[in-house]
Amino acid sequence: MINPLLARYAECLFWLARFVERAENLARILEVHETYARDKSGARDWYTIVQLHADEEAFAEKHKTATAKNVIRFYLTDRENTTSIVNTVRYARENARTLRPLVSTEMWVQLNIFYNRLIAIDERELTPGSLSPLLSEIKEACQTFTGITEGTFYRDQAWYFYRLGRYIERADQTTRLLDSKYYVLMHDTDVGNMVNTGQWLALLRAASGYHAFRLLHQSDLTPWRIAAFLLFNPSFPRSVYLCVREVDSALTGLKSRYNLRGGNDVAEGLDQLRSILGTRSIEEVLAGGLHEFIDFIQRYLIAITDRLGAAFFGHPPVETPAWQDADLWPPFATTPDADLQIQSQA
Repeated sequence: MINPLLARYAECLFWLARFVERAENLARILEVHETYARDKSGARDWYTIVQLHADEEAFAEKHKTATAKNVIRFYLTDRENTTSIVNTVRYARENARTLRPLVSTEMWVQLNIFYNRLIAIDERELTPGSLSPLLSEIKEACQTFTGITEGTFYRDQAWYFYRLGRYIERADQTTRLLDSKYYVLMHDTDVGNMVNTGQWLALLRAASGYHAFRLLHQSDLTPWRIAAFLLFNPSFPRSVYLCVREVDSALTGLKSRYNLRGGNDVAEGLDQLRSILGTRSIEEVLAGGLHEFIDFIQRYLIAITDRLGAAFFGHPPVETPAWQDADLWPPFATTPDADLQIQSQA
């Protein structure tokens, strides 16, 4: 039996996954920053979170200084901030509402409970003593939704679009997290300093990678090993390499199982990116500039999203992005016509 999956539904699935992943990541960053991240004077630089999400202009319009109180409220409960957790979950819920014929009842109920909990957050829960339990609760709600989705979502074409969104967002968030600590990790030569060690641990914990990293490295907690782990490790669930591999697998499944015409240029681009991530050593990346490499990956992921939109979501074609080095970082090939209706086999 052949059922049509409208491009509108495919895009809603893609962004539903991205918004839930984004909310969990932001809660993790806030929690780790509150618990571990301190500078040499013992203070926390909350403005780094604003920079991480490129919200400098929006934040400055509302707050003069990046105090803990201002940043926490800006990213947790501010309904005027489009990147706040409460809004991110609201966007996920709006996409799920559109997808009610496709998502399971358990998914919809969990997202509703989660959103209602967020809009009911009390001011007292944002104080230092109560903040960590609240952020843990938010993380667990996101993880619960992910687990329910894994256990109840029917494995048809819709599932592949959900996976595409989840792993593109996860790869992007990992690069942003690593870039936010780049200057701390790479420009401080006092590697034995306990504050530096705390910064490295905070980075790993924010990516939920501390225990996995320790399985591989019992000692020598060095910046380059952390960067290599988050970028290139083929077994860590949040490494950029593994996420790109999962995106490629989801796209391959879509094209092979459902005979989709679009997305050939995206598949080629993913092959190129996997090759880059699979063949570059951390020494080569550091020699060329870690920040520049991360910036390249982020722009590549944006291009992949744009190309997916043109191939499957009915968006207009986009121009090939100009890379810093066309030989080292190959651009995409051609742009296919958009498939306005996608056929799925039930």
